[in-house]
Amino acid sequence: MPRPTDYRIDGLAGLSPRRILLCQQRQIGDVILLTPTIHLLKTRFPEAEIEVLTEKKCAPVLLHNPEVAHVWELDRGLGFLESLKFYRRVGTGGGRGRYDLIIDFQQLPRIRWVLALSDCPVKLSYPPPWYNRPFYTHWAPVSGPYAAKCKAGVVLHAFGLTWTNEPARVTLTEAERNSAGELLASWGVTPQDTLVTVDATHRRATRIWPLAHYAQLLFAAWQARPDLKFLLLYGPGEMEEARPLLTQAVQTGLPAERILLAPRQTELREVPAILTHVGLHLGNDSSPRHFALAVGTPSLVVRGGGSNAWTYPGPGHEDVALGLACQPCGDNDCPKGHMRCLTELMPDMVLPRLLSMLERYASPKP
Repeated sequence: MPRPTDYRIDGLAGLSPRRILLCQQRQIGDVILLTPTIHLLKTRFPEAEIEVLTEKKCAPVLLHNPEVAHVWELDRGLGFLESLKFYRRVGTGGGRGRYDLIIDFQQLPRIRWVLALSDCPVKLSYPPPWYNRPFYTHWAPVSGPYAAKCKAGVVLHAFGLTWTNEPARVTLTEAERNSAGELLASWGVTPQDTLVTVDATHRRATRIWPLAHYAQLLFAAWQARPDLKFLLLYGPGEMEEARPLLTQAVQTGLPAERILLAPRQTELREVPAILTHVGLHLGNDSSPRHFALAVGTPSLVVRGGGSNAWTYPGPGHEDVALGLACQPCGDNDCPKGHMRCLTELMPDMVLPRLLSMLERYASPKP
């Protein structure tokens, strides 16, 4: 339980905000994991208008979300004076009225500018260091270990709410789902295929399972489940990082027609739409796993230096790790210089988990 010195929530119990601003700049996965907090707040304050400040690249995550009234898209390419005008416009509500409550989940410089230029009476965050305290009127502890619960902790403690293990949410239109189905069909996916998406790229070295391991795993999984077809996903500028996996998998023995490299980078909202047509998502610890959760598709993550706090603590979402004493390190580069957590996590250690999840959540097609 938090100690009294860890928070300042006096006066919040009777608060009835009509306008709320949530501040979460990045990354895409973090914005996806903000949606349970949005739902908690909308449930607690059903009449409130909830707005979100995030970066332009993350904004599509919240498109069509019925619990979000407006999304402020932060453009990091603006000059200083234009940025100040934007921060002022956000902080004062953009002409739609003053915010009654602003919640900052990151305490980053751009968000602090918004707070400094805002006349909002309640500015809430997690316990700030001494140099950030002037920007906030209230603070409350986070809760863990699951990352979405950790983020929601500020709201849970401030307003006496209970965490109910809410999953993330991404609201897709029927047109988006249908368009994704047509796209997959054009890429050669048939109704008889059990499609598995594979995300084998990452910007951090300690999160990338070796491509040779992925290739062996996909081949072994196909041998056990000939109905499987694999679609390789990748992020901006990562096509050439993903392409070698297709080559290695075929060289290992996987028939070329059972593995596809997305011929172009998928748009942000295409990813969750594609995942609605997928039996299971397999990959490194990156945003597609959170999209899978948000649309109800099972996921299996191969974990290296990252924490299992990013794994949803509910059925259908698992991670597999070697379990070294140094895990999780949380570093971008291996502090010991050997990357054993990834190189020694062999495909035959992952295969039983993958097959088990496929059996439970993605039955063979008739």
